Amino acid sequence: MHSEDLAVQEAVLPLFEQLTDPHTADFARRHRDVIARFGRFPHRNEALGRVSSAAELTFLQTPGSRF
Repeated sequence: MHSEDLAVQEAVLPLFEQLTDPHTADFARRHRDVIARFGRFPHRNEALGRVSSAAELTFLQTPGSRF
């Protein structure tokens, strides 16, 4: 769930859906969606010294955008 590799996210999502409860599967789906949209987790940018795009900054202002 914490990988920034979309292929990994896509591969494990069915496992979360099959082997966990609906809440956890939804949480995994939200993680995958962020990676599909940005290619990374924007909330990690500051800690990793990455520059955030305008779209990422806007996203981070959205309630529930951080994990």
